[in-house]
Amino acid sequence: MNPRVKKVQPLENYLLKLTFDNGEVRVFDVTPYLDKGIFTELRDKEFFNSVAVFMGSVKWPHDQDFCPDTLYEDSIPEK
Repeated sequence: MNPRVKKVQPLENYLLKLTFDNGEVRVFDVTPYLDKGIFTELRDKEFFNSVAVFMGSVKWPHDQDFCPDTLYEDSIPEK
């Protein structure tokens, strides 16, 4: 099982800075999802910035979310 998110910070260009419970800080790019189903709403910057931590993952007000494993495996370490 991969680490879980304990803090999220929205960044420019649809990136999320994620702090995981193992202490790692990684960056996840949401851009590839912005043309898919419920994620199209995230194109609105104000809505995108409303992201919050939820049960070891991240979630937006209209229930858009990502699997915690996807967030970890598809993110890159912060430089």
